[in-house]
Amino acid sequence: MRKTLNILGNSLRLTFQELRVNKLRTALSLTGVAFGIFCIIGVLATVGSLERNIQTEVKSLGTNTIYVDKWEYSGGPDKPFWKYRARPVMKYPEADMIKKRSELAEDVTYLMRTSGNLNYKDDMIADASVYGIVEAQTAIQPLSFETGRYISSAEFNSGSAVGLIGFDNAEKLYGSAERALGKSFEIKGKRVSIVGVIKKEGKNFVGWDYDNCVMLPYKLCKQLADEESSNPVIIVKGKEGVPSQALIDELEGIMRQIRRLAPTQEDNFSLNSVEAFSKAITDLFSTVNVVGGIIGVISLIVGMFGIANIMFVTVKERTSVIGLKKAIGAKKSSILFEFLLEAAILCLMGGAFGLLFVYILSLILTAMDFPVFISIPLLIGTVIICLVVGMLAGIFPASRAANMDPVEAIRSK
Repeated sequence: MRKTLNILGNSLRLTFQELRVNKLRTALSLTGVAFGIFCIIGVLATVGSLERNIQTEVKSLGTNTIYVDKWEYSGGPDKPFWKYRARPVMKYPEADMIKKRSELAEDVTYLMRTSGNLNYKDDMIADASVYGIVEAQTAIQPLSFETGRYISSAEFNSGSAVGLIGFDNAEKLYGSAERALGKSFEIKGKRVSIVGVIKKEGKNFVGWDYDNCVMLPYKLCKQLADEESSNPVIIVKGKEGVPSQALIDELEGIMRQIRRLAPTQEDNFSLNSVEAFSKAITDLFSTVNVVGGIIGVISLIVGMFGIANIMFVTVKERTSVIGLKKAIGAKKSSILFEFLLEAAILCLMGGAFGLLFVYILSLILTAMDFPVFISIPLLIGTVIICLVVGMLAGIFPASRAANMDPVEAIRSK
């Protein structure tokens, strides 16, 4: 054990001595490893964070949830646009019939989607997202409030001129979320009082733009916009433990009954599963990770050759020292271990610089409202990659050093 620690100490001392003496050569060699680690870890961290952010937003659409719509969300060349455009839109009574007939549904909600200008005194927000909702909306897609409350049952039933406003819209019109509560805005000639301000969620890639929206009771919203052109959707949440496919199968039968479709007629509606959408995203990002990993491995191989090159030069410069060590009894395994350790240390240093670059990248992206997460498994993976690359880069130079003839090595001085 003591002998091993002595070898380790000497290797560390010689390694850092080489770094000081040959700064430019070492820097160029470490750059290759650093760039390779940056590519691998940077791509995996960024893509992984993007997937994590999108999956979080997908989950906000509701767990075990089916969207009944005229549109097929997955798209594709076998699903022509004109075919879906000709379909009838979802109707409010259909949501009520699904609720009554379904045995697997826990909640059913109906949502209108339109837009309009929000006016308050001399300020205006053009084309804000407007959602016409029913009371069950928050049961399927829970809302968090910065201030205020959800619309009450009585307000839903009467179609009262009250609504919820997104955090960003509240700041734009009133200066802050607190000041917005109790105020009113005008939309399409209707004055609406604000009873709640939705908590800020940040930029999203999927789902509803809650930060820049207003939510109104469905009965009020249908007075302001044409229901046919508002692309309404029915959202169905399955009961606990009910598989998504079972819910889809039941909904297909119910919708065909509601729309009185003959057995030979095609469905004139689509059943879009959030779970299937989430799986498709996972599959997509798995492919992206593989491609990014391959690019990073190629970069790392280039860096590995750089480390191998510096190790061959190091072995040549230390030939006489190696001869002396062997002459006084140093074993081949000791010489081999010494140079493999040095190569591994060089790779670890390159990996440390690569991680530093990834950390800087994460700070930049996070400042741009795209949070990047560097996980512990990624850090552990970096150390393992560096050790493996170091061993591979150093094995041939180390073997050459270990197999030197001590007499010839000493004479080469």
